[in-house]
Amino acid sequence: MRGVTPALVGPVWRTLPWRGLAAAGTLGLLLAAAPDAAAAEPTSWETLTLLRGVALIGALGLAFLLDDPARDLTAPVPTRRPLRQALRVAMVAPLAALWWTAVLLLAPSASRPPAGDITVEAAVLGVLALAGAATAVRLTDEARPGPSVAAALLLAAVLVPLLAPESWALFAAPEDPRWPAAHDRWAVLLAAAAVVWGVCGPEPLGRWGRRSRGVGGPV
Repeated sequence: MRGVTPALVGPVWRTLPWRGLAAAGTLGLLLAAAPDAAAAEPTSWETLTLLRGVALIGALGLAFLLDDPARDLTAPVPTRRPLRQALRVAMVAPLAALWWTAVLLLAPSASRPPAGDITVEAAVLGVLALAGAATAVRLTDEARPGPSVAAALLLAAVLVPLLAPESWALFAAPEDPRWPAAHDRWAVLLAAAAVVWGVCGPEPLGRWGRRSRGVGGPV
């Protein structure tokens, strides 16, 4: 297995959705830089909303990360699917971190919210996108679940602020006294999304196990 993993780097790199990721990244950077480019002085709430929108754009790009047009060919290979998915994420994660750092630097510094807290919010959206993609891959035979996951994430981004209990205050402003408690809840959401992603990572034994037995006899 140690020899197989390095051999996967090249093929996995070539199959990553670089165009979609680049488009989302470029749009996010342009949006973050818009206030300075327009010589505007946004309020803290406007900058917070701007950064949340940029984080959503980045997450929509990540929703396509687990798309695999060759899924039927790669599922039976000896390398387990969690390792293949982890390799995809490992290739993109450093670029995503650099991108988010650039977004924070481009945002108006005078009205920028606490970097650590808004980064937690962005991480939740990104991990939710990956968890949704992993769930779609596990529960369906769809080779490219990205569009459906992105649509579901966008719908959730619209509905959650409207339907979330007021006591949760997930979308509080930095000057709101509920801001620290809200980000404790964001951290819980991050952990929950990571657990869902981990649970949905492995290939269902029933699906490929039955297929293998049908082809080669008892396993």
